[in-house]
Amino acid sequence: MIKHDDAARQTAKFLLQIKAVKLNPDSPFTWASGRKSPIYCDNRLTLSYPEIRTFIRQQYVDIITEQFGEIDVIAGVATGGIAQGALVAQELGKPFVYVRSEAKSHGLTNQIEGEIHEGQSVVVIEDLVSTGKSSLVAVDALRAKGCIVKGMVAIFTYALDVADKNFQDADVQLYTLTDYNRLVDVAKEESYITEANMASLSEWRDNPEKWSDDRL
Repeated sequence: MIKHDDAARQTAKFLLQIKAVKLNPDSPFTWASGRKSPIYCDNRLTLSYPEIRTFIRQQYVDIITEQFGEIDVIAGVATGGIAQGALVAQELGKPFVYVRSEAKSHGLTNQIEGEIHEGQSVVVIEDLVSTGKSSLVAVDALRAKGCIVKGMVAIFTYALDVADKNFQDADVQLYTLTDYNRLVDVAKEESYITEANMASLSEWRDNPEKWSDDRL
C-alpha cells in the first residue's frame, strides 16, 4: 500500500497533469461567489481518465478501511460526490445513497436519494472542500435521518481555517486524498508555477478574502 504522503503527492500530480486543478495567481479565477482566487478546481475531470479514476477510488477505499472500519452505507454529496461515491460503494460492496443540497420541491420531496435507515453507519464522499458548509449540509441531513456519520473523505481541500473550524464545530472527521499545501509544493517541483508565484499563493491561503478584495 502506498504511504499516505506519497499517495497525496501522486494525487496532486494527477490533478495538475489533467488540469483538474489550475493555479494562476497572475490572472485570478472568479468563483461563483464573485471572489477572486488563484486556484480553480474541477475534480470531475478525474472521471474521464480510467487510470486516475481507479487510483482515486482506491485511495478513498484505503482511507475508509483504515480510519472508519466497518460501515453500512456510502453517501455521496451532490453533485461532485455522486460518481466518486458510487465507485467507492461498488468497490466496498456497500449500499449507496446521495444527498442533495436541499429537499426537492416536488414528488417525494427527498433530500436523500436511495434507501437508508435510522441507526446505519455512514461515510460521506465529497470531491472538494472549501469552507465545508455545503458538505456539512449532507451530514446534517443524514443525522436528521438518524444515521451515524462516521466521517467524510474528499479528494481535495483548500485547507482553509474556516473549514477546520466548521468541521470541528460539527464534530465530523475529515480526511482528504491531498490538500492545497501539498499541491502547491508539487506544482513548484513540477514547474507548473514559479518561485515568484509562491508568495501570492501563500497569501491567498492565509487570507483568501483580503487576497480577493485586493484584486477587485
